[in-house]
Parts: sequence; structure tokens; C-alpha cells
Amino acid sequence: MDHTLLVILLIVCCAVGLGLIALGLPGIWVMVTAVVAYGLVTKFAGVGVVTLVVTVVLALLSEVAEAWLGFGLTRRYGGSKRAGWGALLGGLVGAAMGVPLPLVGSIVGSLVGAFAGAVFFEYAAHGDRDRAVRAGWGALLGRVAATATKIALGLVITVLAVIGALRG
Repeated sequence: MDHTLLVILLIVCCAVGLGLIALGLPGIWVMVTAVVAYGLVTKFAGVGVVTLVVTVVLALLSEVAEAWLGFGLTRRYGGSKRAGWGALLGGLVGAAMGVPLPLVGSIVGSLVGAFAGAVFFEYAAHGDRDRAVRAGWGALLGRVAATATKIALGLVITVLAVIGALRG
């Protein structure tokens, strides 16, 4: 296969991955798969072991950051561990169910789900409406920060992969 076409395909896969991250889907792993596939097809010319290891480490870091930011901001805004779990579960369910809006439904669903999950779990644990709403607000902010962090790390992966591919 032509090298230029492979580089373009790598860029397209990374762009799709970034879009999936914004939608609350596992786009970072689409990107990792694209980098690994590119390495395999080119016999690791340009995209070598170092690039692959850095790509996987950044992807894992993005997952840790997502959990840490979601739980951390929920807790910082007064939520309990239960609220943190509610935010995580609510965000996942909200992203999966989405809302009836083209293209952005899963984003909105993820944000609403994180908020609602944290509020529900916190209120069920403590019965304090104000505390539950504060925890929900923290969960919403955590979800936004986590998505932004994942996109930033995805951009770093894209740049590293494309630089490696162009070298090869």
C-alpha cells in the first residue's frame, strides 16, 4: 500500500477517534489500534516500539485522568464516594442512551447522566438536596474536564503518530 495513503488513513482514524472521545465513546482506543495497525503494516518503520509504548501509556493515562477527575471534582464539591460512583454510572448510561439530538445526543446524555447519577446517589445516601445538587455540579464539571483531558491526550497521540509515520 502507498505510504501517503497509509499516513492519510492514520490521520483519518485518529480524527475519528477524537470525535468518538467527544461523544463519550472509547475513541482513544480506536487511535491506539490505528497506531498499532500502522506499525504492523509498515513493519514498524517510523512508528516503532517507543511510539507504541508512549501511545499506550497516554491512553491509559487518559483513562485514569477520566476516573480521577470525575470522582475528584464530585468529591471536591461535597459529594461522597457514592456520588462519585453515581456520576460514573450515570455518565456511562447517559452516553449510551443519549438524548434525541443528532450527533451531540450522547454528549448531552453523558453530561446529564453524570449530574443526575451524582445527585441521585448523594441524595439517597444523605437526604440533603443542596449537597446532592453541589455534588452533581461537581460531577458535571468533572465530566467536562475529563473529556477535555482525553481529547488533549488524543491530540498528543495523533501528533506523535503522524510525526512517526512521516519519518518512516
